[in-house]
Amino acid sequence: MLIREETEAREERELSPLAVLSRKSRGRVRPEPECPVRTAFQRDRDRIIHSKAFRRLKHKTQVFISPEGDHYRTRLTHTLEVAQIARTVARALRLNEDLTEAIALGHDLGHTPFGHTGEEALNAVFPGGFRHNEQSLRVVDVLEQDGGLNLTWEVRDGIAHHTGPVEPATLEGNIVRRADRIAYINHDIDDAVRAGIISAAELPQDVLALLGRTHSRRINTMVCDLIAASRAAGRITMSEEVGAATDKLRQFLFAHVYVGSRAKSEDAKARRLIGELYRHFLAHPDELPDEYTRLAGGDTARAACDYIAGMTDRYARSEFLRCFLPQSWGRSLFWD
Repeated sequence: MLIREETEAREERELSPLAVLSRKSRGRVRPEPECPVRTAFQRDRDRIIHSKAFRRLKHKTQVFISPEGDHYRTRLTHTLEVAQIARTVARALRLNEDLTEAIALGHDLGHTPFGHTGEEALNAVFPGGFRHNEQSLRVVDVLEQDGGLNLTWEVRDGIAHHTGPVEPATLEGNIVRRADRIAYINHDIDDAVRAGIISAAELPQDVLALLGRTHSRRINTMVCDLIAASRAAGRITMSEEVGAATDKLRQFLFAHVYVGSRAKSEDAKARRLIGELYRHFLAHPDELPDEYTRLAGGDTARAACDYIAGMTDRYARSEFLRCFLPQSWGRSLFWD
């Protein structure tokens, strides 16, 4: 028996009847021979980790644009925290941990430079709008590996629906959807306190009394509650009490960090940078890399959107300098 077959047999013996079994995946758009060692979902996880888009996440903003300090989250560290939380929950519920991990690692591949500010900027200029979850699916379906990673249906569904009004079709995808929120609520509080945007004393005290007064205790409370409530309900959910407290923390972040705070002081500049780059490439399509134009089927707007969305923060800044400032000025003013 092949190692993959042993793993598949173990899944059938040990996983919950509610889990998605690797052997019963709906498959790939382009059928492929099976790997002798890895299951379908393990292969998807590996393809995502080895993709260029995944590596670029380390230089993309989570919340703070160009923070001074080594401990602020980036889009990559956020992704790893989501994967860790999601795997813990999946393991406890006896769901498919490999599927859960693959979705978590791929869920933000389509995020723009400068975090949600960049997303808002592209959404304002690109016909039909821009949503990072849809772009994440486009990355794995089209842009990576010159034609896509050919992931399984379940991983693609989880990536596409990790946010937005439509929930994922699998329990594993719904775990990632919850883990994403648990991760960003807690690490954004941590980063905001570190930056002096808020103090721990300003956090809602009734929420802290329930969830915990430290970063680790809050995550532990949320994760344990998610596991217990989901086991009881047969679906991925939190208890009413902890769910309401989690929502209250999220509302606090919108009121004190995400909107109008010092953390967002550079947002207007980032929006202008993204908008100007987009308009520049529409006017100068010859400056777009050939691969983006080809994969967009000659649609300049689509190619410009794909190219900009894939940029890291620092590459977007360097492209702006190249496009709009004489090179000697750019070097002397910004890099000396």
